[in-house]
Amino acid sequence: MALNFRNVNASPSDPVATWPYEALVTAIEQGLVPDWRPIFDELKVDPWGPVSRKIERYLHYAPRDGVTVLFRLAIDRARDNAEARERALVADRVRGAIAESGLTAAQFAERIGTSASRLSTYARGTVTPSAHMLMRILHTSGLVERRRDAPDPNSLHFTV
Repeated sequence: MALNFRNVNASPSDPVATWPYEALVTAIEQGLVPDWRPIFDELKVDPWGPVSRKIERYLHYAPRDGVTVLFRLAIDRARDNAEARERALVADRVRGAIAESGLTAAQFAERIGTSASRLSTYARGTVTPSAHMLMRILHTSGLVERRRDAPDPNSLHFTV
């Protein structure tokens, strides 16, 4: 039986991101795996977005069963995967910054005020640098310039 929404201004064929809360609840409660696939796809695209937040709201009061556990796992996995991609992107930026600087890794580490071994963990992605360390890395590489006319640390100019 095909999924059908009642009393909402949406269709199951509409993009999931446009579904109102009631449509998501209907899909979760009355749908089957093929009906959930577009929801899972949306969670992968935007793991902290409105669809995820609506589902979390529903999961807060819904009875715990196999379906709600599946949706909780889908949100958790989407977020874990997004965080892994973000860590990999930061590690790639760190490696690029070291290469762009023209310094050896040991020289670069000394310049930014850390050890070569710690810099290596940033470059491998096993440790994510703090925001201020990442800015120091980018500044030292020349990928981010501090504006000389404004000493305020909030006034950075990105050249990337």
